[in-house]
Amino acid sequence: MKADRLLIDCHVATMTEGGVPYGAIEDAAVAVADGRIAWVGSRAAMPNIDAAETERLDGRWITPGLIDCHTHLVFGGDRSGEFEQRLEGATYEEIARAGGGIVSSVRATRAASEDELFTSAMSRLEGLKATGVTTVEIKSGYGLDWDSELKMLRVARRIGREGGVRVCTSYLGLHAVPPEYRDDRAAYVDKAVDEILPAACAEGLVDAVDAYCEPIAFSTEEVSRLFDQARTLGLPVKLHADQLSDGGGASLAARYRALSADHIEHSTEAGVAAMAAAGVTAVLLPGAYLMLRETKTPPIDLLRRHGVRMAVATDCNPGTSPVASMTAVLNLACVQFRLTPEEALAGATREAARALGLWDRIGTLEVGKAADLAIWAITRPAELAYWLGKPQCEGRYLEGSLL
Repeated sequence: MKADRLLIDCHVATMTEGGVPYGAIEDAAVAVADGRIAWVGSRAAMPNIDAAETERLDGRWITPGLIDCHTHLVFGGDRSGEFEQRLEGATYEEIARAGGGIVSSVRATRAASEDELFTSAMSRLEGLKATGVTTVEIKSGYGLDWDSELKMLRVARRIGREGGVRVCTSYLGLHAVPPEYRDDRAAYVDKAVDEILPAACAEGLVDAVDAYCEPIAFSTEEVSRLFDQARTLGLPVKLHADQLSDGGGASLAARYRALSADHIEHSTEAGVAAMAAAGVTAVLLPGAYLMLRETKTPPIDLLRRHGVRMAVATDCNPGTSPVASMTAVLNLACVQFRLTPEEALAGATREAARALGLWDRIGTLEVGKAADLAIWAITRPAELAYWLGKPQCEGRYLEGSLL
């Protein structure tokens, strides 16, 4: 067997299912050819591999590159002032209804140039890369007009070209009603659905369509209009669902066979059962739960009971989850939501890949999948969720290339 690169003197958490915890292989080897995994297994069982380059990892662990499947990485300004307001007792809803929240980020994002948005997003991306991330989902939703939404998505595509990560984009036009449409939200919904989304799709800027379904945002009827348009355009959908209230978001996501339903703190058992039947992945966002000081956790026991896949992500955004560390999220998912360390790591690899519709390409270390790898100086995989603030990733490979 010929290979471009052979990694030896290592241990591997393949994150495949049905075997030992973490799909772990000790004293392992990984061969990479043409950007894909050509062989992975115990070094004792390794075939004869003619590698152009062999690298010894001195007992380090290899995991799949981590996948942050829910971020709002591109935005202008910050909302540290609102952070202070919340600490003084203001609720998220009160801040939003007073013209803060998402709308304040809209003003700053509209005023920023593409270069400014790119530079600021790249600074946040560094935190994700330092914690093993090789794939990032990036949403629009802070532009809320034709030019600014497309501007955000162009920046996201540029990050995918220049940022050392794979990027998936999501159009989030139904994130908030912009100020100029405050008295005519129906007109904004028409524009977001019938004009901006088709334009962004025609420019090749959209991989999926998202929406925020809450009383302070958009109704199930309005989101359904958007999702019907996404179907027409051949785009998968996902949903910010049941974060602040039981608005039927989980069931709506299931009805459209969404890739994921995200947040879901207030989802009912009926909604969870519908997600299970439709194969919808739950994306858990413990950073937002922490920053909003929420007290109602997602229905983890129901998700387990009904067999719903659970991904975890940073929800990196300027208001409710200024989090740029995937290992911190693994810890928070365990401490706050009582996931096991293995469930948390699966949520940032295998299940996050499902939440992006990329299960056939990334998320586990298997022959034929992209050689997206993260290297760690740890003694066992549980350490990735055990520490808060470390360990840092010691190396990342994207499609077999060391970054």
